[in-house]
Amino acid sequence: MTSATGPLPTAARSPSPQSGEGETPRHVAIIMDGNGRWAKARHLPRVAGHRKGIETVRVVTRAARSLGIEVLTLYAFSSENWRRPAEEISDLMGLLRHFIKSDLDELAREGVKLRVIGDHTAFAPDLVKMIDGALARTAANTGSTLVIGLNYGSQDEIVRAARALAGRDPAMIDAAAIETVLDTSGLPPVDLLIRTSGEHRLSNFMLWQAAYAELLFVDTLWPDFGADELRAAVTAYGLRERRFGGL
Repeated sequence: MTSATGPLPTAARSPSPQSGEGETPRHVAIIMDGNGRWAKARHLPRVAGHRKGIETVRVVTRAARSLGIEVLTLYAFSSENWRRPAEEISDLMGLLRHFIKSDLDELAREGVKLRVIGDHTAFAPDLVKMIDGALARTAANTGSTLVIGLNYGSQDEIVRAARALAGRDPAMIDAAAIETVLDTSGLPPVDLLIRTSGEHRLSNFMLWQAAYAELLFVDTLWPDFGADELRAAVTAYGLRERRFGGL
C-alpha cells in the first residue's frame, strides 16, 4: 500500500469537522480500478471482472455504512469510457441495470440517498428511466449518501459550472459560488480518495472536490477490495495529520 497527498489551496474548502487524527472521514471517494486485470489473471472475459466488481460495490457500500462514512462516491463510468469496445459498454450498462434492480430495495430500506454525478441522460432511455426512478425513490432518505459517477468527467463538470456562472458579475464569482453549480453541490468535500489496482492517477475524477483530500493508492484490484481493505484505508486516514495549508 502506497500513498501520496496533494493539497491545493481553495478558499471554499474548510477542514471537515470530523477531520483529524483517529477520525472517520465524512466523504470517501473511490476510483474502482482493476476489474479487467482481475479477469485476465483468471483467464476469464472482462465482463466476469465487472460482475465481480459489482459484488464488491455491494460489500463496500455496506461496510461504509457500518463504519459511519457519511458519503461514499464511486467512479462507475467515466466520460472517457465510451472509447471502450461496444460489447464491453453494453455489458457495463447491463450490470448497472442489474445493480439497480437487485440493490435498490436494500438501499431504500437502509435510508441511503442515491445521487449521480455526470450526465446519465446519455444512456439508453430505459436505463435513464431506471436511474431517475432510483434517485426519486431515495431522494427523501436521511441516512448515508451513495454517489455514483456515471458518464462523469471532472473537467467537463468544471466546464459546465463555468457556463452556468458565465452571466454573473465576475466580482461575485468565488470558490463558494462555483461549488453551488458543481454536480456535488451540497455534499462535503472529499476527505479520502482511494484508487485501487496500483495506478497512481486521478483520471479526471473529482479534481475540485478532492483539493484537500488524503490520497491513498492501493495495489489491491477492485474485485478483491472488501470490508477489511476499506477499514484499513479508514484507519490509515485517521493517522494522517491534515493541516489544510497551516502548521
